[in-house]
Order: sequence, then structure tokens, then C-alpha cells
Amino acid sequence: MRARLRAGDAAAFGRLFDEHARTVYRHAVRVTADWSTAEDVVSLTFHEAWRLRARLRPDGDSVLPWLLGIATNVLRNTSRAARRHQAALARLPLRDTVPDFSDEVVERLRDAEQLRAAAVALGRLRRREREVFTLCVWSGLDYAAAAEALGVPVGTVRSRLSRARVRLRALAETELRNARQSAPMRRETTP
Repeated sequence: MRARLRAGDAAAFGRLFDEHARTVYRHAVRVTADWSTAEDVVSLTFHEAWRLRARLRPDGDSVLPWLLGIATNVLRNTSRAARRHQAALARLPLRDTVPDFSDEVVERLRDAEQLRAAAVALGRLRRREREVFTLCVWSGLDYAAAAEALGVPVGTVRSRLSRARVRLRALAETELRNARQSAPMRRETTP
């Protein structure tokens, strides 16, 4: 296994990842107490392992100590970068007032609700209508380019897009209405 890893065998490296990624992840979670950072550490560890594969000693039982050594160095670097970031933030001047983000949060929640409704509605369109809609509206292709991409006449793209817009508007409104009705009632309190 060590010889295959040192030679850059991708299958052996995949097996190494399958066998040890969870162990490296658990180690990183315990050190950082942060799941997201631990995921980054796993990614960086295996990236570094690939880069440093020629340094893997040809003898030995397990490659886990080598991997955890790399993970330890990655954790050191991650910690150092976090300290530098915090120090840079500490040098910034303090703001006298903290901005009120409540309106922005409410707007983002509303946007997320509308986006979910649109995604559900888009999923309910016929495949051909959905394809034309995503190519023309989301990807910005003109009718001719969408027709070329789909192998259909331009007129077909126009009619499918027209039908898709009408159906999508109705489906999204229905889905949004249903989502709002099924959402728990929020009680507003006054201080």
C-alpha cells in the first residue's frame, strides 16, 4: 500500500481516504470543537498527503500516524491563520453603533421562502419546459442558442418558454401560498 501511495496510485489514495478520513475528521473536531473547520482540515490534510506522498516512508504498519501528523500541522496552520485574522480584526476601529440587521434578516427569510417555492414549482414543470426555462432565463441563452442546445426549432423554444413562464408563475404562487399557510403562526410581542 505504501509503495502504491508513494507512486501516486489514485485508487490506493482513494482507499486511504475511505479508511482514514473519519478518523482524521474526529481528531480535527476534537481539537477545533468546530465541525466546519474539521471538514476543512480533512480536505487540507488529504491534499497535503497527496502532495507529500513521496515523503511517506516505505516501511511501517499503518499510514495513520503519518496522516495524523499532517493533520496536526494543518491544525497548527489553521490555528495560526485564525489568530492572525483575529488580530487583524482587533486592529480595526470600533464602531460606535451596531447596525440593525433585522429588516435585512426578514427580507432574506422572505427571499428564501420565495426561492424554495420557485424551486418546488420549477420541479413540477414538464422536463422540456424546465429545460427551456433554465437555459433561457437562468443561463441567459437567447432563443436561437437554446434551440441549438436542445436540438429543436426556435419557435418551439419560444412556445415552451411562454408556457413555462405561465405555469411557473401559477405553480410558484400556489406553492408560496401553501408554504405560508402551513408555517406556524408567529406571535409578535411588544417590549
